[in-house]
Amino acid sequence: MPTPEEIAQHYSAAMDSVNLINDLMAQDSRTEEEQDTVDRNVDHLQIMVAKDFWTTEDLTPLNNAITAGS
Repeated sequence: MPTPEEIAQHYSAAMDSVNLINDLMAQDSRTEEEQDTVDRNVDHLQIMVAKDFWTTEDLTPLNNAITAGS
């Protein structure tokens, strides 16, 4: 089981993915490379949301970004 500090690091990294997905999806169009970046980050978030170590973290932005990027 990760420590609270490790959980915070995982959440911070996940939020970086959320922000990246949201920024790229806000564009009118994306290059193939940008779409690959979205896909990789959606995959990352899907893996992270499935983890069972979350405590009080709000996973709503992660799920919303998965939906937006899919």
